[in-house]
This record gives sequence, structure tokens and C-alpha cells, in this order.
Amino acid sequence: MTTSNSRDTDHPVDPLFLDRWSPRAYDGNPMPKGDVLTILDAARWAPSASNQQPWRFVYGLNGSPEWDEFVGLLMEGNQRWAKNASALIVILSRTYNLRYGEKKPATTHSFDAGAAWFALAMQAHKLGYHAHGMAGIFKDKIVEQLDVPEGYVVEAVVAIGKIAHKSTLPDDLAEREVPSKRLPLSDIAFEGKFTGKAD
Repeated sequence: MTTSNSRDTDHPVDPLFLDRWSPRAYDGNPMPKGDVLTILDAARWAPSASNQQPWRFVYGLNGSPEWDEFVGLLMEGNQRWAKNASALIVILSRTYNLRYGEKKPATTHSFDAGAAWFALAMQAHKLGYHAHGMAGIFKDKIVEQLDVPEGYVVEAVVAIGKIAHKSTLPDDLAEREVPSKRLPLSDIAFEGKFTGKAD
């Protein structure tokens, strides 16, 4: 059992996985471009089916001319806090594979982009940042404003920054600013066949 960051495990998991979480309180300080490129380079090394690497990233840095445009791609509830992040990264995935010059549907593009997101989040954590993925975004607006080509889908937007005290958040968000728990392992992992609840 491991205990870290107010979280407990059933098995000896490395504390690195417990210490990573998704806060909303960020200090708003600029991020060196080299840091965001290091974070994205880690994501580049994620595993993917047939090494197709379907993920793509479009990013904006706080303090850049396009920052307000990137914040505007988020739904209002996320804009409230994510405007104080240091970077916003749009994660896209290509819905087709290229084989011998032919396009074939990619059945694992979202799965593979998820692996890249986790690599990104862990590298951010190793650099002293925190990453928070968001689904509350305007996907059509992202496609239009960021010139996303046909054949790519918007998966999520990730806010990255240095953590600030929760008192910097509006009261309703501050009271939620704690590392979340997880379902017990016995509820999600089954040997031999699915024996859990169908929900």
C-alpha cells in the first residue's frame, strides 16, 4: 500500500502516480517555451497502434498574442480558472491510418491520443507543473479557428501551469480543490471475465 497526496493505494504503486492530479488554481506565470516543448516531446514518445502516432497538438502560451483566443475556446466554466494557466494545449487525433499511400479508418486514434495525453501530464508533473484535461470546450470553434484539417478530431484541451493556493479560486471551485479519489481496484479489474456491475 502507498499513501501520498492524501491518496491511498491497495498495492505498492509509485507515489508519482498519486502525486499527479488536476488542480484548477494556477499562478498565471509565463512558461518558458522550452518547457512546453519538453512536455510535448515526452508525449511524442507515447505508444500507438502500428506506430501511426495519430496525435497532434496546437498550443498557446499565456502572454502570447493568441492567448485570449485559446481561452475563448473553453466553455465559460473552464475559462474562469484556466485563464490563469501558463499554457493551453489542444489535443487532436487523426481518424485514419496511412498505409502504402492509402487512408484506412483508425480504430484506436482516441486510445492512442489518450496515451500521449498521459505522457504529457506526467512530464509536466516531473517539471513541477500540473496538467488538467478538459472536455468542456467548443470543438467546432477549435476546428474553425485553429484550421484543423478534415480527418482530425478534437479530443480535449489541457491546461498546464504551476499550482497556486486554492484561495485564488472563486469559492465554489476552491472547495473542490483537492486530489480526487478513485474507485476500488476490485470495481474495475476482473480476472477471467467481467464480474462487475454494469452500472
